[in-house]
Parts: sequence; structure tokens; C-alpha cells
Amino acid sequence: MNALTILAVDDEPANLAILHAALHQQYRMVYARSGAEAEDALLRHHPDMVLLDIGLPDTDGVALCRRLKSLDTGKAVRIIFITSYRDADSEAAGFEAGCVDYIFKPVSPPLVRARVAAQLAQVRASALERSHRDAILMLAHAGHYNDSDTGAHIWRMAAYARVLALACGWDVDDADQLELAAPMHDTGKLGIPHAILRKPGPLDAAEWAVMRTHPAIGHAILSQSQAPLFQLAAQVALRHHERWDGGGYPDGLRGEAIPLAARIVTLADVFDALSMRRPYKAPWSMAQITAYINDNSGVQFDPALVRCFMTVLPALLEIKARWDNLDASAAPRGLPQL
Repeated sequence: MNALTILAVDDEPANLAILHAALHQQYRMVYARSGAEAEDALLRHHPDMVLLDIGLPDTDGVALCRRLKSLDTGKAVRIIFITSYRDADSEAAGFEAGCVDYIFKPVSPPLVRARVAAQLAQVRASALERSHRDAILMLAHAGHYNDSDTGAHIWRMAAYARVLALACGWDVDDADQLELAAPMHDTGKLGIPHAILRKPGPLDAAEWAVMRTHPAIGHAILSQSQAPLFQLAAQVALRHHERWDGGGYPDGLRGEAIPLAARIVTLADVFDALSMRRPYKAPWSMAQITAYINDNSGVQFDPALVRCFMTVLPALLEIKARWDNLDASAAPRGLPQL
């Protein structure tokens, strides 16, 4: 992994030398001795962190902190003040301006290394989270690339899955993970021929045999990552066509042998598919949908989950209404926050 970049800003060369000695072996260091040089360095080097002196000759450090934050279009740079100003008002002003830490001079190299490492660990974690979310977005769209009639289906059903998970007693973090994993459930369709996915009529037996390979394909793709999120997505991809009565595929699992995450996504997926317009069908009425889900309790769906579904149906309908007010033809550029 490339070294993170730190911009050290101080008008005293001796202070820059101390920071260099403390940090240069772990990070890429760039330096500035004034506010103007700091702004230029920020735009040229895009540092992950700025170590900023308050008492610069050409500007007030607190005001400079605000300018640097405004110039940081990615909103990711972390600023730590390193200063001899020890009064509470200066410290409060620094945090108000957007700094994440405040270190007093004279500088202790071990302290600086520890504080910098703690803050940059969060930078790495944020970058990893962004990478995960980008991967989710791409895999979700790729899995539905040939399904031109799905609109915002994958995003709605993911929101439904989160609500259902919470209704089942999951904690918020686990429900959030399922919401991120759910859009990838059809990643395996990447391995299904275009002619089958876009066939206007019913599939014949041979075509169905090919279509039924997509859960295993999705699992094979997603399980390449050891990250818990992608392991969950792989499990959901593999099992989202299993049925409570054992009549599903790929393995005919029955009842609680089917992972709960997959049971939740299955119900959320069917609910959304029935409620949306497709070229071959009009959207079902809510009475038709609830009748179908109730009739298939203990057949296609987990009966306990169906009871949870009925309890939270008003919340699901609220999510649907919000999506109905969006332009479904414009694919979201990032994961929706609904």
C-alpha cells in the first residue's frame, strides 16, 4: 500500500526537522513554511493529514485551517494543530475550525507518531469503506446489467431487507451490513448468457438449467473476498432461491437450514418484484401481494419472517413511496441513503 502523505506547516525549520525525523520513515512528507505555501502544497500533493502551526507569519493558523478544509474537495484531509498556544480558547477555536487533534510544543516524537497513527488509521479505514461501497455499487449494477426493466429494484429491496432484519431482532450494524450485501444477490447473472436473461418468453428446461447456475456463480465470485461483508453477500447470493419447503435451488435446503440473511433477502426481493411494473406484467395491488405472501408462508417463505413482514409493512410502504417519488430511470451514482 502506498504511504500516506503528511503536510507539515511551520515557519521554524527546526520544528519541521523534528517532524521529519519522527515521521519520514512511515509517511511521505511534504513541507510548507507559510499559509500561502500550505495552500499550494495542499492542492499539489493532496495530503491525507496536515500538521499545522497556529502562529504563522503571514496568516492566522485557525483561519488557515478553515481555508485548507474548504480547498479539500474530497473532504478527507485531517488537520492536527501543533502549537505552543496552550490556552483553552485557542484549543477550542482549533477544534471549531475543523482540526481533529491538538498537540502542544515542544514536540514529543513518540506522542506525535502515536497521535498521527491513530488519526491515519481512520483515514485508511474510511478509504477501505469507500472501496467496499464502490465494489458493491459495481457488482450490484453488473448483476443486473442485462435486466433493463429492474429500475431501482436492487436498492429498494436492500432497504426492505434492512427493515425486515431489524424486525427479526438484528442489531443496527448487522442490519446495515445486510442492506449493503443484498444488492449483490444476483451477481452470478454475470455468468448467464445474454440470450437467456433477455429472452422475451418463458425459458425451456435447458435454459432453466443454465439460469439456475447463477447462485453458485455469484457465490464463487463474492467468496473470493474474506471481508465479512462479501462473505455475507456470497451466502445470500448462493441461497436466495432456496425455499422454506425445500423446493428451491441450488441445493433444495429446507427451513432453518437456509441462512436467515438469505430468507430475508428472498422475501424482500419477491415483495419488490411483485410491486413493480415489468414489460410482461403490471404491478400487483398490495392486497394481491400480501395475499400471495401469506399463502406462501411455510411454502416459499419462513412463517416467522412473514409475521415480521406484516408487522413492518407500513414502514416498507413508506420506503416504496419515497422511491416512487424518485426518477427510477436515473441509476444512483452511489449507494442510496433512504
